[in-house]
Amino acid sequence: MKKIFLFWFVFLTIIASADEGMWVLSLINKKYEDIKKQGLKLTPDDIYNINHASLKDAIVGLSNVDSPLGFFCSASLVSSKGLVFTNHHCGFDAIQQHSTLEHNYLVDGFWAKDFKDELPNEDLCASILVKIEDVTIDVLDGIDAKMPLNERLAKIEEKIRTIESEFAEDTENNYQIVDMFGGNQYLLFVYKTFYDVRLVGAPPSAIGKFGGDTDNWMWTRHTGDFSIFRIYTSPDGKPAKYSPLNVPYQPIKNLNVSIKGIKQGDFAMTIGFPGTTNRYMTSYAVQNEIDIVAPSVIKIRAKKLDIIEKGMKKSAKTKIQYASKYSECSNYYKYYIGEREQLIRNKVIDKKKAIEDKFNQWLMQNPTKKEEYDSVLLVIKNYYQEYKESIKAYQYLNEAIFGGCELVYFPFKILGLYELLQYQMPMDSIKPYIEEIKKQSDNFYKNFDAEIDKELFVNLFTMYAQDIQPTFHLNVMNLVEKKYKGNFSVYADKIYAKSIFSDQQRFNKFLEKPDIKILNNDPFFIIAQDAFYTYWFMNINEDSLHEAERLWIKAQMEMHPDSIFYPDANSTIRLSYGNVKDYIPRDAVHYDYYTTIDGIMEKEDVKNEEFNVPTRLKELYKNKDYGQYVNEHGTVPVCFITTNDITGGNSGSCVLDADGNLIGIAFDGNWEAMSGDINYEPNLQRTICVDARYVLFIIDKYSGATRLVNEIKLIK
Repeated sequence: MKKIFLFWFVFLTIIASADEGMWVLSLINKKYEDIKKQGLKLTPDDIYNINHASLKDAIVGLSNVDSPLGFFCSASLVSSKGLVFTNHHCGFDAIQQHSTLEHNYLVDGFWAKDFKDELPNEDLCASILVKIEDVTIDVLDGIDAKMPLNERLAKIEEKIRTIESEFAEDTENNYQIVDMFGGNQYLLFVYKTFYDVRLVGAPPSAIGKFGGDTDNWMWTRHTGDFSIFRIYTSPDGKPAKYSPLNVPYQPIKNLNVSIKGIKQGDFAMTIGFPGTTNRYMTSYAVQNEIDIVAPSVIKIRAKKLDIIEKGMKKSAKTKIQYASKYSECSNYYKYYIGEREQLIRNKVIDKKKAIEDKFNQWLMQNPTKKEEYDSVLLVIKNYYQEYKESIKAYQYLNEAIFGGCELVYFPFKILGLYELLQYQMPMDSIKPYIEEIKKQSDNFYKNFDAEIDKELFVNLFTMYAQDIQPTFHLNVMNLVEKKYKGNFSVYADKIYAKSIFSDQQRFNKFLEKPDIKILNNDPFFIIAQDAFYTYWFMNINEDSLHEAERLWIKAQMEMHPDSIFYPDANSTIRLSYGNVKDYIPRDAVHYDYYTTIDGIMEKEDVKNEEFNVPTRLKELYKNKDYGQYVNEHGTVPVCFITTNDITGGNSGSCVLDADGNLIGIAFDGNWEAMSGDINYEPNLQRTICVDARYVLFIIDKYSGATRLVNEIKLIK
């Protein structure tokens, strides 16, 4: 079935400088001369063309089946048989799902010896852009920009529903209508989505996660952060769910991989799916990020990580079960630490205030603009003052409640069944839902430990109750306070012993004979509803903020009519361009633009799991058995840095040279520019990439998976 995904975000813009900017592919002509000056040898048609093969046809967005266009990572096609390169951390969940005590692919790595050995992933899908269309005129026709926001959005929704009907017969593609530039532009993205994506290869975590949390977000780096998948289709070449009869996808375009090497100043370009940036935040929003958002996330995730880490030490089984959950939680725990630190260190509030001062000066010089824009900054300022406690509660609800113990969120998986039971639907109509729930629950319980989850429940609910004003408490917190004197541990013992959700056998027994009375009396079903209603009725009143932000964007564009603006990242496909470049992070410190295998051996620490080096890799290093993957100094390059502008979601993006050949895979940003999602730092901001030569070296020399290298066209 065709699905239309509409994302209601306020997408911000900024005047681009130097290598800054995440550019929409269909609008690349506006920046082409600048990109060409940086060194690009391709034409705009080589990058984006809907009539013949172009780079866009080799770029892949990775997502989960339940949200096909909610891209969490990027990837690229590197062979005519549907072979896909992405990051190890992008494939980590799939690698973990396939790992067992007998076959621990997280520790040992995985390499399929043949097509038949490649592992299917039911929850993973891959999308490739078909085209982008500007539907602004259709959406905004008859819409008055001065309308109240709620009326404006209602009319826009009506227009979008009309546009949707035009694509009702297209069942092969997914459609995504995205609001750009604060509602001044609407773009329709059309994607072809593939539902059979199989794991082909992944190095052991000692390579793919070398350096672990210690090196995360840091340069210098020596991480082989890559994994390999393959897209499969039905025998007639169309997207299809997994079947043993499916065949490798034959793309109309795939990337060549260059092993010629890189040097300082070389052109570099990324194409991928950056998630979210907030480059046009006001100083008031940045202050909120520093004072409320980041500290809340850091505190909650620190406790969560501590509990999970202790639980993972219980057994090899729990270590596998919670490896992906720990990694995901840890990644953005450290991100928010770095973001807050660098927002302060890089004086981002002062930079935002300078922009606001210029705006006020412009307003004084243009009195005709005062009626429309005079109160914009005041509205934003008042919002963050008035809703300070609400914003904190909102963060805690997301992080500690919905993102805390898993039994709060899991009951939402059966809401469809609950509605059918409410309407007393016959069992025949309920059975398909039960079968789907059974499949989902098997995956859930496979990686669930009730004791770890209970510890999370006790600690995070206690933290919420202590840190958040009673106005925003869940009903269950008032219950625990009155009946159990605030002791969530005693309460948790009771509900984990009773709930059908805390034990797979009890849950399966319920599915055999589902009864709405059981759900209505189940403590975790009640808590899930409680959390949902708390979230729904939490009064943050964002309408006034959104309207002020829309006007703020409009004013900035009017202030700089000759400047080129780009929209904030919003998980749509984007291009960034820059160069391979070193940097100086602070006084007397210089970071070179690349690292080598020598640095891996220098970092080795047998007492620290994060810095263990596999025996096989040490043997190759000792014997200097590097094959064709050496640089001019006779060693293997591992990682390099560029000035490309990326963010979360870009992980796995191809890094291309001036001719469009893959030279690396982007996987991280650097610590000194962790404020970059809010304010681009041209002197500090770097994209960390794993070198294509190291990727191929590990595939070929380390793992012996030469069949995969033979699929790829190498540029030497």
